[in-house]
Amino acid sequence: MPILNKDMTLCISLSARPSNNGTRFHNHLYEQLGLNWIYKAFAPTNLEQAIAGVRGLGIRGCAISMPYKEDVIALVDEMDPSAKAIDSVNTIVNTDGHLRAYNTDYTAIEQLLATNKVPTSYSVLVQGAGGMAKATVAALRDAGFTDVTVIARNETTGRALAEHYGFRWQAALDGGTADLIINVTPIGMAGGMAGGAEADALAFPQETIDAARTVFDVVALPAETPLIKAARAAGKPVITGAEVATIQALEQFVLYTGVRPTVEQVRAAEEFMRAQ
Repeated sequence: MPILNKDMTLCISLSARPSNNGTRFHNHLYEQLGLNWIYKAFAPTNLEQAIAGVRGLGIRGCAISMPYKEDVIALVDEMDPSAKAIDSVNTIVNTDGHLRAYNTDYTAIEQLLATNKVPTSYSVLVQGAGGMAKATVAALRDAGFTDVTVIARNETTGRALAEHYGFRWQAALDGGTADLIINVTPIGMAGGMAGGAEADALAFPQETIDAARTVFDVVALPAETPLIKAARAAGKPVITGAEVATIQALEQFVLYTGVRPTVEQVRAAEEFMRAQ
């Protein structure tokens, strides 16, 4: 990485509990490609002030993570169709002070469902109703899944999300099972949204995991969440949050720089990201 200098282009991420995933992935690609860029993660104390800083300081790109993916909408100038369609933002590109919002989470979910050849005939349980859940449910609908249930304690957001895409809502699992189970909550996240209280918890009961055919956890840190570990132990095919993180970060990189790295360069950056 080049020595810090006045001409360096800055990209950042904003999250309540930042990880080093994006920092390592983006900076490794900058180094491989010889770009005079740098990427830094932040935990904002005030989202509005943080976005004003992106605009005022000429920060080129800004990744948005939980819990800001919906709150940031009011602070940008333009919504790309990828974000507008699901009212959720995970990427902001700053062009001369004009902030355009995108969502690359959707792209990642869509690609992973396809590459893992998950049958659209599968019944699906999606646990969560935040910004990432919107991207997930939209990708399921667009891929052709029809038997989908959104599980969320908050009836207002959970029911609205499910009904918007023609699916069902229920407040709790209540012993339910499905062929594909997807966790889009912070349960199992290192550090967690509740200070680590749920870092060792299973997002679904063991009996639900045992009944599933495929298990998907969008939590990226750690790569092997309690849910993924339990699914592997039960012999289930898994899709991990680390895979989501790589794809969505790659698409962010392309939006920021206009450069699409080679498969080999992406693989090297991914390996560097996971070696932390």
